[in-house]
Amino acid sequence: MNLSRPFILRPVATLLLSLALTLLGALAYRMLPVAPLPQVDFPTIMVTASLAGASPETMAATIAAPLERAMGQIAGITEMTSSSSQGSTNVIVQFDLERDIDGAARDVQAAINAARSLLPSSLKTLPTYRKANPADAPILLLALTSKTVDKGKLYDLASSKLQQTIAQVQGVGQVSLMGSALPAVRIELQPQQLSHYGISLDTVRQVVANATTNLPKGELQGEGLHWWVDANGQLTKASDYTNLVVSYQNGAAVKLSDVARVYDSVQDQYVAGYFNDSPSVMMGITRSSGANMLATIDAIKAQLPIMQKMLPKEVQLSLAMDRSPSIRGSLRETELTLLISTLLVIAVVFLFLRNARAVLIPAVALPISLIGTCAAMYLLGYSLDTLSLMALIIATGFVVDDAVVVLENISRHLEEGAPPLKAALDGSKEVGFTVLSMTASLIAVFLPILLMGSIVGRLFREFAVTLSVSLVLSMIVSLTLTPMLCSRLLRAHKHDASGAPVQPNVFYRAIERVLNAVSDGYASSLEWVMRHKRLTLLSLVLTVALNLFLFTAVQKGFFPDQDTGMLMGQMRADQAASFQSVHPQLLAFSRLIQSDPDVASVMASTGGGAFGSRNTANFFVSLKDSSQRKSTATEIANRLTRKASGVPGASLFLMAGQDLRMGGRSANATYQYSLQSDSLDTLREWSPKVYAVLRKLPELTSVDTDAQSGGQAVKLVIDRIAARRLGLEMTNIDDFLNNAFSQRQVATQYQALNQYYTILGLAPQYTQDPEVLKQLFVLNSAGNAVPLSAFARLQSASAPLAVAHQNQSATTTIAFNLADGVSLQQAKAAIDAAVISLGLPGSIHGGMQGTAQAFVAMASAMPWLILAALLAVYIVLGMLYESWIHPITILSTLPSAGVGALLLLLATHTQFTVIALIGVLLLIGIVKKNAILMVDFALHVERQHDWAAERAILEACRMRLRPILMTTMAAFFGALPMVLQTGGDAALRRPLGLTICGGLALSQLLTLYTTPVVYVYMDRMGSAAKRLWRRRRPRSSVPASEN
Repeated sequence: MNLSRPFILRPVATLLLSLALTLLGALAYRMLPVAPLPQVDFPTIMVTASLAGASPETMAATIAAPLERAMGQIAGITEMTSSSSQGSTNVIVQFDLERDIDGAARDVQAAINAARSLLPSSLKTLPTYRKANPADAPILLLALTSKTVDKGKLYDLASSKLQQTIAQVQGVGQVSLMGSALPAVRIELQPQQLSHYGISLDTVRQVVANATTNLPKGELQGEGLHWWVDANGQLTKASDYTNLVVSYQNGAAVKLSDVARVYDSVQDQYVAGYFNDSPSVMMGITRSSGANMLATIDAIKAQLPIMQKMLPKEVQLSLAMDRSPSIRGSLRETELTLLISTLLVIAVVFLFLRNARAVLIPAVALPISLIGTCAAMYLLGYSLDTLSLMALIIATGFVVDDAVVVLENISRHLEEGAPPLKAALDGSKEVGFTVLSMTASLIAVFLPILLMGSIVGRLFREFAVTLSVSLVLSMIVSLTLTPMLCSRLLRAHKHDASGAPVQPNVFYRAIERVLNAVSDGYASSLEWVMRHKRLTLLSLVLTVALNLFLFTAVQKGFFPDQDTGMLMGQMRADQAASFQSVHPQLLAFSRLIQSDPDVASVMASTGGGAFGSRNTANFFVSLKDSSQRKSTATEIANRLTRKASGVPGASLFLMAGQDLRMGGRSANATYQYSLQSDSLDTLREWSPKVYAVLRKLPELTSVDTDAQSGGQAVKLVIDRIAARRLGLEMTNIDDFLNNAFSQRQVATQYQALNQYYTILGLAPQYTQDPEVLKQLFVLNSAGNAVPLSAFARLQSASAPLAVAHQNQSATTTIAFNLADGVSLQQAKAAIDAAVISLGLPGSIHGGMQGTAQAFVAMASAMPWLILAALLAVYIVLGMLYESWIHPITILSTLPSAGVGALLLLLATHTQFTVIALIGVLLLIGIVKKNAILMVDFALHVERQHDWAAERAILEACRMRLRPILMTTMAAFFGALPMVLQTGGDAALRRPLGLTICGGLALSQLLTLYTTPVVYVYMDRMGSAAKRLWRRRRPRSSVPASEN
């Protein structure tokens, strides 16, 4: 049966079908969303809660723990982590990849409602949730600056006008404000004055709370008119509070201004932010899970002119960091690589065919297959990203293979004197099954990836499907359009008097002489190999052994580092450092970073419990375009970290922002190792020991830990008997301390666009030294002032600045980067050895987390994935050839490809990552094409002419040498631009190009000799098995009664 026949005979219909496919693909290409990587995100929800003045331990015990218990019952959770700092708790819940994010959000809200009765009564607002992962790098950073407007007003403008506008944009997950706080009225009490008048802090709190109300007041209804009843019960600015009467002494009113300083300020005074050197309020925007990054960024940027008009003229809204230029630049580089690969492949075809008409045929088939693939990508909801474009780059070599195989066979018939139509019909019929076999067996390589449920499987599913679709389209085009074009465009070859084809020009004759010399040399060397079959077979066995050795020798990693044009990290001062001492260090680091010639801008912020403890500052660094700098993002981060080591009193941790982040932890380095225990005391005892050991490992750099248990605390040791005798209850004492030191929110001002708080506390001179506590008085139930020293003594203690949980257990996470030239595999081995040497107690469990954990899972799955791909190919080939034996012949070509790939990775000091693994799987599909071309032809002539196996395979090698060389060189040069390209995300594509080029270079040399030998041995084995079966079959068929 000739599948190509109806298409050859109906050229108009064939051309129109091809044109329709091309137009659909071109239209789909323009509508494809653009992204850095496939949209693969773990559904992640972040729950936040705040309680002013609460310590990290209090937040962890009273808020984080009840929420974790309630949410721990939700189905589909893969990881739940929490971080509690001063006045703030974040609980990050990650779900299985199959879990619907909206359904998960409903379950989280139900869990929050269920935990409501267990939360502290002082928690004014319920915890809220967002569909966002705080570990994700922001996609956009905006800065509000002004020379005349104070930062509280800037923060109010951002919160009231801009935050909601941006949050409404499709794809936005979270809009975080940094650098200041909302405006507030601050009341700073003078405890000596209060004691003089006999007024308690709680009395002041109640007076202020009762003085500003906004309750319903009713209405009046007359016969003809209607009135609303209102009053001036709402106080909105500091001047409204100063005349509040707090108490009466001897008939005289004691006003709030008599015992306190009242002024307009901000809710939290311990917050600061800078854009370069300018005080700034910053807005960090992250995308929601599954949202398209570039579409989201473009939608936000389209709103910027509108938002600028919403602001006063003296306020500037600046785009501080934008991920879209680096993403688009990377995609332009990848598209250029695709174009270069296409041109190189066409040049290879021209080199072999040396006929403009003949070259035109695969040159037409190639873009049709690639452009048509875009239509399938659009229907499947895929994006135009680095991996899908890499699939199209690789497809250039594959797609042309099918057309070349058909074209070469038809050309051979023309050389033998057949007219073009007959040559097209006969030639396409002969290789139709070969093309089908090559395509089906190559697609089978990707079946294990398509069935993988991990993040790796999801990440590369788009790559595998895109490449598979292009292969299917290539097969269809090569069996329909290609033979039809051959029948119309090719001409019968002219022959001389001796019957040999006439060679038209010098170039043609020169290349032909080279190819003939290669063919003759190959034929001679093959004869020698066939005389030494056992030696050849031994070399194949040694190649298999060498594969195993090289696989263990090559260094392994998870995912190549990207250069996204952004750095992010944190400055950490001494754990006992105050906000006042951290502030100048933040400015010093910011100026140091700005001085680097590769840095475009710097954003830094400190303070605010949601963004770290008081001794830390967060940095976001925008780099210049990759064309304007010589260093990669990782190199710049390492350089700045080394320079920052000279700044005393603090440490700086920077890392390159990555599009692929695993887990929900925000850390100061790329990789994490965590320790878990149900005993917090045991964890605090051993965490510093593990941290100290890991810091000494030469394989690791930028080692950091989130275990900050060395903060200073002042503990009041209360004599309960004495306090009771003096008329004091613990609630009186706690309320006093809360009112004095927690920046307590005692009233709410409801205004048109936002709500603002009134903050109560002591004057600054009473909040800067623990010894001041001895001067304070607490009013008892009789109204008498009782000094704290009468019933309590001060005790110095240490306290954590943050408390972390993972899956409801206390956790310490140690983050680290890799030293130059060190692989993640080496780092893991060093960490495991160091931890084992410490002899951790059984109550502590350690393990890799995030990206490092994904690497551990991938490393254990690598051999099984390769084995599964081999098995899938064997099954498909066995079904196609109806043979148990010759699929092994075809698969025998793979060991040499593996050796070549691994050798080139070792020679270039490139790690074996997920990208390299995909390259090895692709080699399984590429290299076996050579064997298929040989085996398919050998089986054909063996059956048609009743030839011996050795004669048949030798003839196949002679006849198929040129198409084998052509297809291999096409695949090689199609991948070569990925090896040679520099800048941008070239490091992401290079491992794929290296494995393919290395594998093809060596396998091309070896398989041309090993495949014929294996074919002969497999044929002999099959014949022996048949003879044994025939001898055993008569015996088994004799009835038992005859024996």
